[in-house]
Amino acid sequence: MNITTTTKLFDLLAEYPELEEKIIGIAPPFKNLKNPVLRRTVGKLATLEKVALIGNLDVNGFLNTLRREVGQPEIGADSKTVISWHDGDPEWIKGQPAEEVDGVEMLSRGVHPLGHINELMQKLKKDEFVLLTTNFKPLPLIEAMEKQSYTVFTKTDKQHPDQHFTFIRKN
Repeated sequence: MNITTTTKLFDLLAEYPELEEKIIGIAPPFKNLKNPVLRRTVGKLATLEKVALIGNLDVNGFLNTLRREVGQPEIGADSKTVISWHDGDPEWIKGQPAEEVDGVEMLSRGVHPLGHINELMQKLKKDEFVLLTTNFKPLPLIEAMEKQSYTVFTKTDKQHPDQHFTFIRKN
């Protein structure tokens, strides 16, 4: 699990139960996490961004504290996605994307990334690409991009299988 602003508190604690004490230590209002009923109800609704806001914490600082605890790299306010490359990956994806789209964040706001990506693709030059990051393989979006004759490559992060990277290149 990649810890982000949209990670649900319940999911985080299911994956990393050792973080409960750390969260309570950072944000005392969350001592109620020990109550199993509140943990199941509030925890399933509250994202880490909401937890930080309720605890009057800097969101990135809070996330980075949790990420450090479980061995994930820190993120910055405007950090770029870190991707590991493997044999068999096409060479063109190893360059710098013209644009990065956080599909998880967009979907959490109720916005589908397809329209935004279509706009971005119109502005790209030949061989430039967009990187879409999601927590699932976006098959309908991939099919839509391929129908428009864009080259699409998708992969998951081996350490965080819930993190999907979709590269869309203008030909």
